[in-house]
This record gives sequence, C-alpha cells and structure tokens, in this order.
Amino acid sequence: MTDENPIGPPPWLNAPPVEPYPYEDTYDLRKGPDLHPALLGLLPFVGQWRGRGQGGFPAPEDYDFAQEITISHDGRPFLMYESRAWVLDGDSKPVGSAAREFGFWRPVLVDDRPSDDMEATMISPDGVMELYLGRANGTRLEMEADAIVRTPTGAEVTGAQRLFGIVEGALLYAHEMVAGGDGPHPHMSARLIRVGG
Repeated sequence: MTDENPIGPPPWLNAPPVEPYPYEDTYDLRKGPDLHPALLGLLPFVGQWRGRGQGGFPAPEDYDFAQEITISHDGRPFLMYESRAWVLDGDSKPVGSAAREFGFWRPVLVDDRPSDDMEATMISPDGVMELYLGRANGTRLEMEADAIVRTPTGAEVTGAQRLFGIVEGALLYAHEMVAGGDGPHPHMSARLIRVGG
C-alpha cells in the first residue's frame, strides 16, 4: 500500500502567491467599471446612502437607528447591496449595533433583454436568507419574499416585503416582516441621503 497520489500533486499546491483581487466594485458611476446595460432600470439606486429611521417588530419596543446602505456593481449584470445599521439614543448618539445584511439584486432577462422584473437575495447574521421577487418601475422598487430559509437557531422570519423609492433625491424604504406566524408588521423604515456616487 502506497501513500503516494497516483495522479501527482494538484497544480496549485506549489504555485506562486496570488495578487490581490484585480476587479473593482464601485458605487460611484464616475469611476470604475461601466454599469452593465442590463442595470439601467436600477441606476437610480446605485450609490452610498446614509440617514436615520425607526425600527420595530419583532423588537419589544420601537427604536431609532442610523443606517448606511451601499449599492454597488462590478460591471456584471447585478448589484451588490450592503446595509449596516446602529441604534441611536435620544440624543442621536450610537448605543449599539443593529441589523446588518448583504445581498444581490439582478434584473430578470427576457430574450437577453432586461425586464422590469427583478430577483434579489438577502442574508443576515440572524441566520436568515431571503429570496425576493420584485419589480422596478422608474424610481420605485417593490419586492416580496418568495422563499425564506433559516438555520435551526435563526430568527423565525416567515415572510417579508420591501419597498424602495427615490423621493426628492433621497432613498426611502419600508420593510415589513412576518415572524412567528404574526404579521406583516412594520420592521424598519428610513430616509437616507446620498453621500457617495
């Protein structure tokens, strides 16, 4: 019995080190890769946004929060979505981290042309992954969860809806949630101003 691999070592085993990731993500349309033509319907949402909002269900009490959302691209036909929120006290000072999530938005192609329909995935550290189907109409984007998967200890989210809109240059959104069989209830809503892009 021999311990030697009959096909030899894999080609990457002794390869030289790899350089840093060579492709750029950008939320600023003035630099980086060109926006993929399939994303023109989602163009108003690309950027970095920051502002404040109010959270609620399933928390026991409503709370004020600040939030930063970055919607970027790398030249391919999808957008990357990243959100970080933090709780604010009565003096608008940060008192703790809140929701965080990451996802991808992509238009549905029909005969290789983008339609107004879109698909999105969102994942959070609460052990929940949501698959959304929606529709973009100018500066308005509506999405409803088509499937939700959670880890055995994940939050008991069973349904969700999200509405995004650009109103007077600001990004407004409302997120409703069904959890533990109860809802939909307002979960988070905010008004964010463009700070980049």
